[in-house]
Amino acid sequence: MNKKIVGAVACVSAALLAFFAVTGCSGKNKTQGSSSSDSGQKEITLTVWESLSGPDEFIKQAGEAYTKLHPNVKINFVNVELGDASGQIALDGPAGVGPDLFAAPHDKLGELVAGGHVKPTVNPSKVKSEVLGACSSALTYDGTMYGYPVSAETYALFYNKALISEADVPTTWEGLSTWVKDFNKNNPGKRGFVMDVGNAYYTIIFTTKDGNRLFGPSGTDTVNTNLNNAPAVEGMKFFQSLRPMLNVPAADLQTSTADEAFKAGTAAMHITGLWNVVPFEEAGIDFGVAALPALPGETTPSASFSGTRAMFVSEYSDYPEEAAAFAEFLISPEMQQLRFNLTGAMPSINTTVSSKYMPGFLKQLDYAFPMPSIPAMGQFWEAMNNASKNIWDGADVQTELDACNNAILGK
Repeated sequence: MNKKIVGAVACVSAALLAFFAVTGCSGKNKTQGSSSSDSGQKEITLTVWESLSGPDEFIKQAGEAYTKLHPNVKINFVNVELGDASGQIALDGPAGVGPDLFAAPHDKLGELVAGGHVKPTVNPSKVKSEVLGACSSALTYDGTMYGYPVSAETYALFYNKALISEADVPTTWEGLSTWVKDFNKNNPGKRGFVMDVGNAYYTIIFTTKDGNRLFGPSGTDTVNTNLNNAPAVEGMKFFQSLRPMLNVPAADLQTSTADEAFKAGTAAMHITGLWNVVPFEEAGIDFGVAALPALPGETTPSASFSGTRAMFVSEYSDYPEEAAAFAEFLISPEMQQLRFNLTGAMPSINTTVSSKYMPGFLKQLDYAFPMPSIPAMGQFWEAMNNASKNIWDGADVQTELDACNNAILGK
């Protein structure tokens, strides 16, 4: 972490301690996140699952701050990565060794609800009034809200200012392809553009022409994936046509590979999210963030997935009330500012954070749509990942998308 970030965190932490000293000295003056777990009651420990590389430090610091308000409540961080939590809770929860609270992406909500693994949000009306509308919508399933959104996210186009000027950043995919081919020819050892071409999180953008959306406009169509219809096929054929500008097999274009290329200063443009702001800054890259290029025939940025990272109260928790109170505490303005300072993640509430990169993400967010959260999303990732890889490597587009559609719908 660079000195500026460390300094910012220190300042925020100091301010928080002062704030808590004033507001938390009496059990009668409860602040947001307070519960029946106040001074004089039984000491409890809440186990919280979260990821490393920033979110872990956030939970630890937020836990320390919360314990100052509620001395009988201790927070125990356990590393379970975001992508593993929904599968692990199904095993550890019933076995009695799971968490009280765990982080998971909102697209796992249907799976978690169907499995009976999470409790509904406490005070949903209050929580909805405090968070971004996109976040509350993402966490609502069959009319019931679950979880507490701790960050919002989407991805955008990062560009290295040493390799491409802001004025030259393409606003269309055709323009990007042309620019990249010229750049590659004139800059041996460097690439004009990199992305994880086998990751459905990113490749979904090529299926969204003419308002086409995964599982329909509301993301709840369990009959049609909209991944093998005419707009999707046309879009993925265009995706395949981009191969000459980045003539690398899908197996060699994973997220880590693309990240490292941009971090090393050998890639001019890259599609990624706010989570990479701090690593790229620490690597000394002078970069900017712009909205995604428009698809052929369109004039607005490509539609990206938007995601909500949430903390869910486990159905198996012995302390669901206290877990819910801590989760709500995490969406307070002070904690959202702390999370931004530590992770660079977009706040889940309407609050102002200081970042020169935020305008690019906010512009892209205007064209993003929430990842569906129906149970079928559990089959989407592997199926669309495989289809994307195969299409990039030259397979027949219609055949791959038909197979993807059938795998998701269990045909």
